[in-house]
Amino acid sequence: MNPVFARHETFHPRFGWIKKGFDAAQQSSGVFLQEDAPVRLGVGKNMANSIRYWCNAFKVLKEDIPSEFGDRLLGDNGWDSFLEDPTSLWLLHWKLLQPPCNATAWYFAFNIFHKVEFSQEELFDALCDYRDSVAPRIAPSSLKKDISCILRMYVEQAAKVNISEDSLDCPFTELGIIHTAGDSRHYTFRIGSKGNLPAEIIVFACLEYASWVGREQRTISVSRLLYDTCSPGMVFKLSENAICSAIEQVAKHFNSINLTDSAGLIQFEYFDEPEKLADELLEKYYSSRRNRAKR
Repeated sequence: MNPVFARHETFHPRFGWIKKGFDAAQQSSGVFLQEDAPVRLGVGKNMANSIRYWCNAFKVLKEDIPSEFGDRLLGDNGWDSFLEDPTSLWLLHWKLLQPPCNATAWYFAFNIFHKVEFSQEELFDALCDYRDSVAPRIAPSSLKKDISCILRMYVEQAAKVNISEDSLDCPFTELGIIHTAGDSRHYTFRIGSKGNLPAEIIVFACLEYASWVGREQRTISVSRLLYDTCSPGMVFKLSENAICSAIEQVAKHFNSINLTDSAGLIQFEYFDEPEKLADELLEKYYSSRRNRAKR
């Protein structure tokens, strides 16, 4: 985690922004450093800066240049070039929190902050305490902007009579990972399985996480996948049953993984380099999706 706060210019990622920023960077290297970047992107200067931040934070760009992941997801022949599949939003959420994470408040909210039900003030106070240990010079106002952006990004907003661009929900509200709890200032993380989170994406994340923490190993405990910092359980807010069910489901048609139970220790087993298997599984998932769409 890099100590990065309030780089989003108060804007949550809007519909179309990630694709817009990726395409602009693909067409013109260094576009975000050009004075006419807002004109090329068709937005104001602050929004252009926000698009740049989000594209890099989601890792579709790396230092303003299309990344390998960005090409595979959003390229002309990418897995989901226009982000039409909610699955891709889960994938981007995972990449946002993937090390190195350049969204410190998001890293804190999903990995360090352990309350399931919370108020906006409780999240702010806890983030202030965390800030003191990683970047004490950051102003409280920056933390408030981050918390406001997190809640605006993931919580579905109440319907408004007058619809404007500012009132449109962020696409990431489709994840349903944070809900209001009773009133507009209290919230809850939804723990457990998610209807629009495919088993393949959960297992992909398990394999990718395993590649970060123990590339030479061929097993990892489900408890680590559930509770470790930056694990799928923390990032996706999953239960043990959700992780185990996903592994068992994918193992039926992906022979390189297995779920084992030895003396009560449940482990995720994989028979090749986890990073390689993660890539294979993701490619297989999106290829299958494309084939279904053609029918």
